[in-house]
Amino acid sequence: MNWQVYMILCSDGSLYTGITTDIERRLAQHAAGIGARYFRGHTPQRLVYLESGHDRSSASRREIAIKKLRPTAKRRMIASLID
Repeated sequence: MNWQVYMILCSDGSLYTGITTDIERRLAQHAAGIGARYFRGHTPQRLVYLESGHDRSSASRREIAIKKLRPTAKRRMIASLID
């Protein structure tokens, strides 16, 4: 199964990191307030980062590694996709 690691920019400028096998379904869940508690206090704005090609284990490890990064490092990751 193809797992994906993603980041969502929230209305307050914060970044949420998660994993899924179906990004469209997961984005709809976040927009509806279903699932992650984080979105009860942070309105999701848009998907800003998506990394595919993982299995469940590698996606979880990558998610943890990204969550440990400082916000500036996460923003550099996002910017590197644009360059």
